[in-house]
Order: sequence, then structure tokens, then C-alpha cells
Amino acid sequence: MHEPTASSPDGLGPVRADLLIRNAWIVTMDDERRIYRDGGLAIAGDRIVAVGPSDVVERAVVARETIDGRRFVLTPGFVNCHVHITGEPITRGYVPDDTDWRTNVFDWLIPTYMAQNPAEEALSAQLAAVEMLRSGTTCFVEAGTIIDLPGVVAALEQVGIRGRIGQWVQDRAFDPAEDQAQLTAAAIGRLEDQIARFPARDDALLAGWACLVGHNTATDELWRAASALALDHGLGVTAHMSPDPADPQFYLETTGRRAIEHLEAIGVLGDHVSLTHAIHLDDAEVATLARTGTRVTHCPMTAIKGAYGASSAGKFPEMHAAGVAIQLGTDGANNANAQDMMRAMYLMAGLHKDARRDASLFPATSVLEAGTINGAAGAGLSDRIGSLAVGKKADFVAHDRDRPEWVPLLNPVNQLVWSADGRGVHSVWVDGKRLVDGYRMTTIDEERLYSDIEAAADGIIARAGKAVSSAWPVL
Repeated sequence: MHEPTASSPDGLGPVRADLLIRNAWIVTMDDERRIYRDGGLAIAGDRIVAVGPSDVVERAVVARETIDGRRFVLTPGFVNCHVHITGEPITRGYVPDDTDWRTNVFDWLIPTYMAQNPAEEALSAQLAAVEMLRSGTTCFVEAGTIIDLPGVVAALEQVGIRGRIGQWVQDRAFDPAEDQAQLTAAAIGRLEDQIARFPARDDALLAGWACLVGHNTATDELWRAASALALDHGLGVTAHMSPDPADPQFYLETTGRRAIEHLEAIGVLGDHVSLTHAIHLDDAEVATLARTGTRVTHCPMTAIKGAYGASSAGKFPEMHAAGVAIQLGTDGANNANAQDMMRAMYLMAGLHKDARRDASLFPATSVLEAGTINGAAGAGLSDRIGSLAVGKKADFVAHDRDRPEWVPLLNPVNQLVWSADGRGVHSVWVDGKRLVDGYRMTTIDEERLYSDIEAAADGIIARAGKAVSSAWPVL
């Protein structure tokens, strides 16, 4: 049994708590993976002060507010380790779903990103944050803001989500007329500025991160600088890599090594680095990831929509067997088209079972780890979030059992991964604050946000030189 804190700071009485939730199912994701059928969770300020059997917790705390949690399954908040919060949420679903990877990225997504203005980028970030919170994600790692990082941070602060954020950085001179040294210096300068401007303090919900575009867009010098900055400041590096055979092919042609092997050769891999997609790898690259402790962010929703080959070419079972830390991401709203981590977990659990005809691959327990504790480690926050334990931040989710997908409740882990989805998230706390209450945000006017997004979307699409296509007549 996970004993709750037994006394107050002065040692003279019970723990004083701001909130006690009692009589709930609790999936702790703690070191022993304890699950309480009739559990209690108490928080004071931004921290968990007690968790365990309801009767034990109730005896140990005196709370200002008590909630009967019989209706709920409590879990840690999910951690989304790769999401595009700007550009795409505000144009969700307008990209045709029959485009190949290159057409999708270069003909549709990049023009869309560049067509938004700072006000629209802030709206997009808020929409992404609201969708994540309302489906149980309490922390995210951004793929990269395009235009106005301070404006995006200010917009996110209004919502209250936890995140690791940064401007999308690249430096490779593809045009011979460009000054490579100048491009690299400017890119490194942006990284240094955002890390200094948004430091990763213990009380900071939002902190700067090294968000490289990845693929073939970063020089070795930029990779080394990003890695060094991350290590010096206790941060991480996130970058796209090998969703398509074009990435390993580029590195083979220019360095004589495949992408992962080259990154190891220049000394930038390690557990501070998360590579997103990582589908087109060979066995040596898998071994390199395992040997260096480098993390992989699997985005199964994007992979199946974009026909990346995760089921046919992806070596995710081999990575998992080798000990590579796999975490989950939802990617963009014109790729995965949704920011519901529970949908991503469902796909991760099933995709590789079917591809390999091996039902033992990625059991629900491993998938839930990918969405919680692995993600917390990928965000550099494993000491603060990812599990429900005394001393950790009060970032948690109340899933509503009063729904058909939760009845009967026999195995909460199986039901989290295979039965439920984010639509059953009733309430969400981040840093001890209740940001979602009864399926509605408490920090932002959702109706106004949705109205503003609807009004802005057509303008972005027009400025990008695109149009919403439909195979069927829209009258």
C-alpha cells in the first residue's frame, strides 16, 4: 500500500489539504503501478500530499473541499510529446487526405504555417491547448511555433496548460546564394534567446525547449549547439526524423551514414533527445537509439493517415524490445487531425499487433506508460509529473465512469486504452488548479474562442493560396 503523508509539516496533526477526492478508482502509474479500487487523492497547493486507500487517506488529511469520486477513474495527466499547436489547429482538416508526404508538407502545410499572423497563431495555440486539456492531456512538447513565440506563450498562460515550447528552428542553406554561417548563427541565437526568456524553473508551467525542424534542415553545427544548450540547461531537443525514406537517403548521400548513425557520429544523441516518427530505420539505427538512450515519439494517427509505413516498415516492436523509450504524440491537426492522446494510445496498442500478427506486442500497460511516465521523462519532468505520488505536481484527470464505455468497470487499464477516449474526460487539474470542470474549461471562454477560430480560418486558407476541396458537392 502507498502510505499517504502521515502528518502536517509541524508533525503535530493531520495533513491540511485543499482538496480530497475519495472513493475513486485510481491508476497511479507509480513505481509499483498500484491501482486503487476505492482510492483517495489529496492535494495542497500544486502538490499531491496523499494517495492510497480511501479510508487511509481520509484519516490522514483534513481538506477544505471533498469530492465523492465514485463516478471517476483518476489517472495522471497525459503527456503529448509532439504536437503542432500553431498553423494547423486553426485550419483543421482542410488538407486532402490523399496527399503523399511531400505534397502534404511542402504544398499544403508550409504555406499554411506561413500564411498565419501572430494573432491567429495565438488563437491556434489556445485551441490546441483546450482540445488537449479537454481530452486529458496536461503537458505537451511543442513541434515548434513559427512566428511569435512570446505571443503564443501569453495565449497559453491564459489557458493554464503545462508545456515545453520553442520556435521552429532550422539553418541549412539549400540555396547557394544564402550565407550558411549567418543562417547558423541566427538559428543558435534564437535557441539561446528563448531558453533565456522562458527558463525552466520548478514553478514554470511553460519553458523554452530546443525545437528543431529536423529531417535534413539542420546542420551539424546547429545540432551540436542545440544538444549542448539542452544539456547545459537541463532541457531537451525535439526534431522530426525519418517519417519518409527521404531522410535516411539524404544522410547516406551527404555523409555516407544513415540519419541516426550520423547523429551519433557527431555526438548529439542521448536521453535529452526525442526524435519524432523514426519509422524508416534499419536494425543498426535501432541499436544506436537503445545504446544512446535516445527517445522516440511515436505518432500513430499521423502515420496511418499519411501512409508513412509505420505498420509495414516501422521497427517499434524492435525498439521497445531493445529498451528504447517510446513516448506518444498527436502531431498536427491536418495530419492526425485530433489531439486526443487516448486515440493515439488505442492505435499504438493495435497497429503493431495486427502488422506482426502478434497479440503480445504493446499491451495496454506499456501503452499507458508511453502516454504518461515515458512522456513525462521526454518532457524532462519525470520528477514532477507522469504519476500520482506524494510530492508530485497535482496534474491529473478524472475520467467519467457514468458512460457506456466504462460499464462494467473490470480492468481500468484495458478500458483506458481500448474502450474509452478523450470525450469521457470530466475534469482536469494542472498544478492543482481545476482547468476542466464538468466537460467545460474554467479559464477561457470556449464559445468565443471557437467563434474567433471560425472567423479566422478562411482568411488563412486564402492567403496560403489554397481552397477547401470536397469530392462531394457542398451546397
